[in-house]
Amino acid sequence: MRIGAMSKRTGVSERLLRYYEEQGLLRPQRQPSGYREYAEGDVHTVRSIRILLGAGLSTQTIAALMPCMVDEEGGLTPACSGMLPDLRRERERIDRAVGDLAAARTVLEGLIASTPSEVIEEPEACLAEDRGRSISVASL
Repeated sequence: MRIGAMSKRTGVSERLLRYYEEQGLLRPQRQPSGYREYAEGDVHTVRSIRILLGAGLSTQTIAALMPCMVDEEGGLTPACSGMLPDLRRERERIDRAVGDLAAARTVLEGLIASTPSEVIEEPEACLAEDRGRSISVASL
């Protein structure tokens, strides 16, 4: 199937399909005209890529892991234990990111809690000077 049909079948844009190919995640056949020709198995590959991206993995990590993954009963399963160090490293990276987001949320909650709730009659009082230009706190 051509790239347009592949896009419709997978719900992934043509641009992303090209990107996956650039990253070595997809290897469609090429017709003499240069058109990409996708096989039925590529549909499953794209779905697997989307699952792994949804798990927070980078395309570089996915490229390394894909040869060791099997699609069983609608879910991805590692085929070898050699993937465990990579998967654990990715989990640690995600845990750090979650911690950073939780800390950012705490700061934001503090800012929200300390912001006066009364309406200011003079909106100019809410302007701050930042490097010589005015910015409105409301625009943040």
